[in-house]
Amino acid sequence: MRAFIFPGQGSQAVGMGVALADASRAARDVFDEVDEALGQNLFRLMRDGPEDELRLTENAQPAIMAHSIAVLRTLGIRLADVASFVAGHSLGEYSALCAAGSFDLATTAKLLKLRGQAMQQAVPVGEGAMAALLGVDRDLAQKIADAAARGEVCTVANDNDPTQVVISGNKSAIDRAIEIAKDMGAKRAVPLPVSAPFHCQLMHPAAEAMRDALGYVVVGQPSVPLFANVTAQPESDPDKIRNQLVEQVTGIVRWRESVVNMSNAGVEEFVELGGKVLGPMVKRILPDAVITSVVTIENVEALAKEIA
Repeated sequence: MRAFIFPGQGSQAVGMGVALADASRAARDVFDEVDEALGQNLFRLMRDGPEDELRLTENAQPAIMAHSIAVLRTLGIRLADVASFVAGHSLGEYSALCAAGSFDLATTAKLLKLRGQAMQQAVPVGEGAMAALLGVDRDLAQKIADAAARGEVCTVANDNDPTQVVISGNKSAIDRAIEIAKDMGAKRAVPLPVSAPFHCQLMHPAAEAMRDALGYVVVGQPSVPLFANVTAQPESDPDKIRNQLVEQVTGIVRWRESVVNMSNAGVEEFVELGGKVLGPMVKRILPDAVITSVVTIENVEALAKEIA
């Protein structure tokens, strides 16, 4: 069995999708449609930068999604014929749902633009932070976060793999966590270059903004089940998916558990569309899994031959 997986924020880079668009009409059509939906020349920003503008949450999120869907459309396959499940890391969950037909491309782009803006506006710049704790599991990461909190928000945000857990919260609390992490058993604690503290209670205003926005859009049943970030379980019910997307803004990205549960469901091959970020995480979770990262036209052609 095969799962298609979709990367989250941090996988953006100036030049993303350019060679693919040069080689594929289908990819160009995706970028054109996203530009039209947003009323913005996002693809020019993806192509030329500047990098600091592309890194802005409201630009990075739809750009990463557009890149993943451009790869999928270039493949020219019917998802349900080649994959048993989809999953995405944070914003990648929207890419996964677009791939599986729950959202059309224009709706997905608009939702992610709004999501990025709402997340950025939820906490003033400089008041929140995130850090990666390396060499820890989720339980130890939460103990470090609890010890650093001192009445502020400091909690596990992403349980990525057995060796990497990301924490999020008030900047002063995250700074304290970085200071004490090594003494409490972490190999390293690395502050992340993000503009807001994602996946913690400080994001509550953004969650409410997404609850409102998702209330106005049609969520279709996905062609294959989505392994949801907040439950690490497969879901196909549109109403439950809608609620999970709201919960996801403040909830933990349970990526490690999702991968383990997909494996338990029979998945042996994981195909990452539009990035090379999730593949290494999956390999650390499941050393025997088959990992395929599809970014370039050459990657697309190789995968197309394999699944033909």
